[in-house]
Amino acid sequence: MNPGARLALVDPTDPGLSIVAQCRLLKVARSSLYYRPVPVSADDLTLMRRMDELHLAYPFYGSRRLAAALRRDGWSANRKRVRRLMQVMGLETIYQKPNTSQAHPEHKVYPIRICCEACRSIGRTRCGARTSPTFRWRRGSSTWWP
Repeated sequence: MNPGARLALVDPTDPGLSIVAQCRLLKVARSSLYYRPVPVSADDLTLMRRMDELHLAYPFYGSRRLAAALRRDGWSANRKRVRRLMQVMGLETIYQKPNTSQAHPEHKVYPIRICCEACRSIGRTRCGARTSPTFRWRRGSSTWWP
């Protein structure tokens, strides 16, 4: 059961169990029982309206360029505020994302065993670290690093 559903089970008029005991039994914070969300300010709503217009015109603008465009229009909004409002509105910048999960059909796939054996044959171990003893010396001293 999610915390919102458990919070709905708290009955403040119950004479048998106090609110503290009910919250403890249901494992919800008592402060969440009294929390009332703050409404969005009128200034934020007008700024969000302008951000939406800019986003429709320039969907490739991120929070930095959107904040700069708002500043050019005379709005006082820093990047952190623009980023927060973009998250509230669900705005996401459109850009080409890397497609690293798709393998090229002409590239040969090597089994991991063959790759490791090839690395060992040229004197390398995990992640390309050399096995030579000269790489085992401490930097700046003449003592051997175990």
